[in-house]
Amino acid sequence: MSSLKRLRPSKNIGPFSPRLIGLRILTYLGAGYIIKFMAEDNEFLTDVDFGQYRTLIYNESGIHFTSTNRSILESRLKERLREKGLDSPRSYYLLISKNSEELKDFLDSVTTNLTHFFRNDAHFKALENFVIPELLKIKQGTPNPTLKVWSAGCSTGEEPYSIAMLMSEILPPPGRFEIVASDISLKSLMEGRKGFYGDARIEGIPEGYLRKYCTRLEGGYQFKPEIMGKIRFDYHNLKHDSGQRNVDLVLCRNVIIYFDEVAQLEVIKRFWEVMAPKSFLFIGHSESLFGMDTKFEFVKTQWATFYRKYI
Repeated sequence: MSSLKRLRPSKNIGPFSPRLIGLRILTYLGAGYIIKFMAEDNEFLTDVDFGQYRTLIYNESGIHFTSTNRSILESRLKERLREKGLDSPRSYYLLISKNSEELKDFLDSVTTNLTHFFRNDAHFKALENFVIPELLKIKQGTPNPTLKVWSAGCSTGEEPYSIAMLMSEILPPPGRFEIVASDISLKSLMEGRKGFYGDARIEGIPEGYLRKYCTRLEGGYQFKPEIMGKIRFDYHNLKHDSGQRNVDLVLCRNVIIYFDEVAQLEVIKRFWEVMAPKSFLFIGHSESLFGMDTKFEFVKTQWATFYRKYI
């Protein structure tokens, strides 16, 4: 008789036990069989699926997902699958590959929309005390000068409204300016267009600004028409040309940090192309153009650091 013994199944764990449903490998060894049970593969997103999604997201938006933020992608995917009534990442991938509107909604879901009014106070001090006065000097002698601002990656609108209030406050009459606020998130843009912010979200707005530029409503504050009229909210993917030209001030803060180096450089070069010959660029405090092949000049002031285009 063979020295190999047949494995006795446990009373509680059999080959078809729900506790061990998964991949089973049946190995023949002489007179006996050994059934090896491998733990169920509970991966929601396989490496192949992750690679496909990562490539699609990068090609469409420039956003770069790595193994460190893979869990964020998985979480957002689960939400989309629940909403669409689908059962697997692959079935949803087939959907967004064919449906451009659903692809926009998906890209919307994977973006991070964390912001608040007058975020990074040092930047706004630099705008007030250096950048805006410098732009006014540049515009001197120009008939009916208008300062053109682009808030790129504006999220739900706190940044462009903050800029609009600041400029309304400090620009000398007639104080002409216009702001284009763009984002890849349609949901965020729609929220910004409403101009209404709940009580929990108006933190950061100086009390004087709040009284002057907003109207108190039940549950929050509504921006007045004279401020809302200065801002045009527009869907835009930073992977593409915005169509703007001669922009005096670009703010793209805490956005390119989600791109890889190649995509970052492409975005920065597009900013250069749309900006006026003498203009300014603000990026996030944790972002830098150091080591990039760009023409921007680094500027350090007592309030904050930023970049300028002077040609």
